[in-house]
Amino acid sequence: MLHEPDSLRFASEATIAGLWGGACFAAAALTMWADHRRTKRNDVDRAGWVPWTKLFFAFLLVGMVLMLMAVKGWAAP
Repeated sequence: MLHEPDSLRFASEATIAGLWGGACFAAAALTMWADHRRTKRNDVDRAGWVPWTKLFFAFLLVGMVLMLMAVKGWAAP
């Protein structure tokens, strides 16, 4: 059974928000790569069904809000 480390278990809400914000930024980078790959495809008839651009902006917006909340939480006395 995996146990979470104490540094994560006792982390503040700002740290947890920062970790989730970083995960959202990583997901945004992945969707940006997928959208770039979709636009550079060789066969035009093989269009995908996933709206990568909308997913990118959604992940980016959520990540930015979470990171802003994390920075404000870290800066608070």
